[in-house]
Amino acid sequence: MKKEDCILFSGGAKGAEAEFGANAERFGIDEVNFTFEGHHIVRQRGLRVLNHEELKSGDVSLEYVSRLMNRRFTDNLTIRKLLQTIWYQINNGQEIYVIGEILEDKTVKGGTGWGAEFAKLCNKPLYVFDQKRNVWFSWNQVDWSERMRGDEPVISHTHFGGTGTRFLEENGKKAVKELFERTFS
Repeated sequence: MKKEDCILFSGGAKGAEAEFGANAERFGIDEVNFTFEGHHIVRQRGLRVLNHEELKSGDVSLEYVSRLMNRRFTDNLTIRKLLQTIWYQINNGQEIYVIGEILEDKTVKGGTGWGAEFAKLCNKPLYVFDQKRNVWFSWNQVDWSERMRGDEPVISHTHFGGTGTRFLEENGKKAVKELFERTFS
């Protein structure tokens, strides 16, 4: 896999997405950051502002997402648009990397969790770095499998998604940096 063929699909938001983007830029990887008019994001490189029609393509029932994730998503326009942009990130990535926290019900905490759930539904390779446990996990179609030291993930598809929490901790930052180093150094 040549790095000049690779593209990171993300959202450019503060935290994990900005860190994925910064590392992509550091290694000369193209990035596409999906957003919508009026949404404040940190990354401007590869900016892709989705119009009304495009956002509708990524629309999903908030009731369905709430049931799937065992939590309530309020029906406001900003939340809906955020979920629609996440749909684009996951839809375009061939494998997905998430920084966050895996909850007891096997979902990922926060709005980021929708990206992980959508990746599961699409049967895409899915990796989550759990900041609380300080370890990578991969989804095996039934449950999360802990990745042992020396068996951390390596990006293996040219189109990959990088998303996660806005509350990035030092170990999450390190996990993203090391993922890019293992893959592209």
